[in-house]
Amino acid sequence: MLLKNIKLNWKAGLTVALISIPLSISLAMASQSSPVAGIITAIIAGLIGAIFGGGEYNVIGPTGALSGVIAGFALINGAELVPALTLIAGFVILIGYFLHVEKYLVLIPSSVIHGFTFGIAVILILNQADFILGLNHLPQKSNVIENMMVVIPNYKIIDWTTVLAFALFLSSLFVLRRFKSPIPGAIILAPIAIAIGYFAKAGYIPNLSFYTLGDRFGDISLVFTHISKFTINKQLFYTAITVSFIAIIETMLSAKIGDKMTDTKHNSRKELLSLGLANIGSGLLGGIPATAALARTSLNIKSGATHRSSGIMSVVFITLISFFLLSYFKFIPMVAISAILVDVALQMIETKHFRKFWKYEKNSLYIAFFVAAGTVIEDPIVGVLVGVSVTLVLFIEKMSRGHFEVSINNETGIVTSFSGDKLKPLEEDGSILLYSIRGNLLYINCKAHLARFESNTFDNYKTVIFRLREVYMIDLDGIEALDEMIHILKSKNIAVYITSVSDSLRNKLRRSSHEFIFMENHGLVFDKTRYALSTIGLNSPVE
Repeated sequence: MLLKNIKLNWKAGLTVALISIPLSISLAMASQSSPVAGIITAIIAGLIGAIFGGGEYNVIGPTGALSGVIAGFALINGAELVPALTLIAGFVILIGYFLHVEKYLVLIPSSVIHGFTFGIAVILILNQADFILGLNHLPQKSNVIENMMVVIPNYKIIDWTTVLAFALFLSSLFVLRRFKSPIPGAIILAPIAIAIGYFAKAGYIPNLSFYTLGDRFGDISLVFTHISKFTINKQLFYTAITVSFIAIIETMLSAKIGDKMTDTKHNSRKELLSLGLANIGSGLLGGIPATAALARTSLNIKSGATHRSSGIMSVVFITLISFFLLSYFKFIPMVAISAILVDVALQMIETKHFRKFWKYEKNSLYIAFFVAAGTVIEDPIVGVLVGVSVTLVLFIEKMSRGHFEVSINNETGIVTSFSGDKLKPLEEDGSILLYSIRGNLLYINCKAHLARFESNTFDNYKTVIFRLREVYMIDLDGIEALDEMIHILKSKNIAVYITSVSDSLRNKLRRSSHEFIFMENHGLVFDKTRYALSTIGLNSPVE
């Protein structure tokens, strides 16, 4: 069975491996780590994720979503502390696994997730500004805004040859994707860029010189290392929590999208466990933090993967190619790496979701941009937490309006009806008002319902019926508000009935509502609304 799966999945594994090598190098560079650290991460985290993952398709490795956070940490604490960060992040993810943290991800709305992704993409692009402009020796800052403040004053010494090369490299990636090239653009671009860099260094291309990976890191070869520095400080733990939070979100999103593409169902518990183990393994051998990579997971599926053996074969191919060919990557121009990273960042921005927000729910669009701004200016966690908080406040405000439906009846039947959260002037001629509470009756919205009865709006009606068919939950504040609404109507000699009460709601009202108990004892509570209307002398199809 294993041999059969390998036979069916080795091509997908090779395809993913070929794209993973240039991407892993590029993303490690974006994280201010060494190229080899990216390859180590792709091998170790990728292998553990493929073996222990909760699905068949997720590919774990370096990603753009983590690079901005890691880069800020590395610039302050040094790249040699990144493996320790990776290890701690892995343990934080395992703690999240034991706390079943994945079930709380439903509290993060899509607007916050897309805003966060957009912010990370902006960070990834802006962090390439110095290499895109040929300003290769500028000091790096931990914050993207501070980094841009270093780049901008040096606009007079921009290398326009490098800028042109970036435009050509990036355009070629766009063109290849536009015409649906069967070979991913990065696979085609990397060897071409390596050849250009080699010939430029050798002097075969006159008057052309590029700042290469070798200029920055010297010779490159695959060597598994270990944690060389482990300094415990507050920022280490804070960044580890940030990294683990982002990694969990990205991994679960990637797995969910993989499910949609293949009509399968992943095990989120196993996925979270494998993510923690993958980061621990990566950290112990000198790698950087990892998460499931949506682009590589999608490529894996589109390349014909049917089993997790495609992920295992991908790691085998990455290892073999790296041992024999990695040294040639020292010739790749940094501007080519920047083009690959910018292309990755642009693909992270899902414009279709922003168009939907604009068309159907503008508040979600504003929240997404707000989260993106917080992510770029301050910190990803700050952006997400503020976004979630604002979303919850807006949700609570919406819930607090107290949704309802009103219908006005007379001897001929229903005169008019309307629903919503705002009460209109009632000028219709009728004697019976049916007030249906929609949703729950809780502390958060009971005051809105009560205010409608305190406003004297319903004083002209002889009978008011409370229809509780759509009330699924009620608390003590809601019960007290219901009692007060009934009391207000009775004090004005308006007849009151209650209908369509579920068994669970009835039990709660019997325990805590003196008005309900009184009305039930006097036959003023009915299972169906039409029974109450029949008692009054009217016929109605309303239940």
